[in-house]
Amino acid sequence: MNTEHPICATCGIQYESATQEHCLVCEDSRQYVNADGQQWTTLPALNKTHKNIIEKVAPNMYAIYTSPRFGIGQHAHLMVTPNGNILWDCIANLDATTIDIIKKLGGIRAIAISHPHYYSTMIEWSKAFDAPIYIHQSDKKWVQRKSEAVHFWEGREKTLWDGLKLVLCAGHFDGATVLYNPDHGGQLLTGDMPLVCSDRKSVTFMYSYPNYIPLSSEAIRYAKESLDPLKYDSVFGAFGTYIRGDGKKAVDFSISRYLGQIK
Repeated sequence: MNTEHPICATCGIQYESATQEHCLVCEDSRQYVNADGQQWTTLPALNKTHKNIIEKVAPNMYAIYTSPRFGIGQHAHLMVTPNGNILWDCIANLDATTIDIIKKLGGIRAIAISHPHYYSTMIEWSKAFDAPIYIHQSDKKWVQRKSEAVHFWEGREKTLWDGLKLVLCAGHFDGATVLYNPDHGGQLLTGDMPLVCSDRKSVTFMYSYPNYIPLSSEAIRYAKESLDPLKYDSVFGAFGTYIRGDGKKAVDFSISRYLGQIK
């Protein structure tokens, strides 16, 4: 793993140039620059102060997150399927222990990222597991490290294997997507579009969460059109909040509630 690529300490995204001065993602209105100014770290430095926790959260799924919390604090999820595992979203910290555990679980056939806030060290993950990365074409400009492993897909859906598919919801970012698994009662893995709420029985949608910028009714209706055909019982959020039953009903209710509040 390359030690020269700097990682933004606020959002966890890794950049190509060792002389990078600004985090373009944090300077965007959906994020923020740390109050103490732009700060950088590296993967070896992160390995010394943090460790990853791999926790089974469903019969076919493991959450992967870092302790103590780093960057935005999102959880990645490793979904185990008969024809290969998929890593949904990424976290910045990647060490030898994490690689060893995941390889014992069957490795990673592919990586898919919901939106730019969770790109983190995705190129390092790709190299470690020899896995392609799937990102929607609409978010191409946000990719800070170039690699032939990154595959940009277009349209509203991308079919993978074993019934898995990526579905474009847009809104939070133009290319914001969810991962859908028809098995295990139907599983919807989200990033921030939608975000599972703290009550674990509803979801929400925002253009910016830290800066409290809502989305328009048009953006919510677009997401609704994308999600309506999917049948799922559970929803797995990005921060350890999960809806374990009646997931589709919860999402439909949340969309109606949101639209009612922004009339």
